[in-house]
Amino acid sequence: QHRTPGPVSHMNAFAFRAASSFPGFAKSGRCHMGAKGSTSRTATRASSSSSSDNMNLSDGCKGAPVADGVKLPILCGEEVMSAKAHGSTELPVQENLRWNCDQKVADKICCFNRHYAEYAGYWEATSFLKEVDRTVETTYYDSVTGKPLFIAPRGRTFEEFAKESKNHGWPSFRDEEVVWDNVRVLKSSGEAVSADGTHLGHNLPDRTGNRYCINLVSVAGRPL
Repeated sequence: QHRTPGPVSHMNAFAFRAASSFPGFAKSGRCHMGAKGSTSRTATRASSSSSSDNMNLSDGCKGAPVADGVKLPILCGEEVMSAKAHGSTELPVQENLRWNCDQKVADKICCFNRHYAEYAGYWEATSFLKEVDRTVETTYYDSVTGKPLFIAPRGRTFEEFAKESKNHGWPSFRDEEVVWDNVRVLKSSGEAVSADGTHLGHNLPDRTGNRYCINLVSVAGRPL
């Protein structure tokens, strides 16, 4: 079920403050996550709070800490998300994003954010499903830098990729679909980011392996 986007305006550090109408966020939602080899469980997004810092915002899925000794995901430290010229990135997101993704929503999620997300099902409300070529792999580019981040579907059909993404509410990628030259995950939180500091989403492993739950607005860039 899609939720009505809530109001969002300015921010400080990596927290949004609700003040004026702003598309792309919801009060609450659900995402499915589970440790590999265990029963899948549902992580509920935090309900909207009366606090001005998070009122009417989707609080995002909490990623899973990465176990020691695994080959994937490739890890990084907090320095990747350190303050730069434009939040956690050097530049704002591109103005002409693919699939009619909202540039202002994308800029807040990508550059001034660590866990808030576009509302569940946002990607289905864009032109993505109408425009994507279902017969070939699609490359998903960083909305800030234009670097390739994901290539999907790989090892499955587009229908399988779309079904999993619809079930969880956000585009969901697997290890073989990640461009590891440009994507990193924070060990302690499971936050998925670009190597250039763009917030992408979170890693939510399940019984079949790592699943990267990604905001479409973060990967709607055009190659530069």
